[in-house]
Amino acid sequence: QVQLVESGGGAVQAGESLRLTCKSSGNRDSIADMGYYRQAPGKQRELVATTRRDAIPTYADSVKGRFTIARDTVEHTIYLYMNYMKPEDTAVYYCHAKVGGFDSWGRGTQVTVFS
Repeated sequence: QVQLVESGGGAVQAGESLRLTCKSSGNRDSIADMGYYRQAPGKQRELVATTRRDAIPTYADSVKGRFTIARDTVEHTIYLYMNYMKPEDTAVYYCHAKVGGFDSWGRGTQVTVFS
């Protein structure tokens, strides 16, 4: 079992930046995929970015060129660098990890972007 704790959410103006951090605990050596999803009001949860061990990260088209995900494989922590943010980036951001075929989720952190 893996526990995930997000931090770094908040409110910014359009064009500004934020960094999200997700720290894992528990059976961390078994984590395969690790990344972020987001859910805006009235919408389904969607992938933002994900990374596998020793693999190229995957990004949603809507964030390519603006967001960067980085993974610390020693500390089993991921960082989501969000630049040139837009109001449509407003959502609750959830950390996700795939462990042995099972999904683990953090509680989420709110990100709000004002125009």
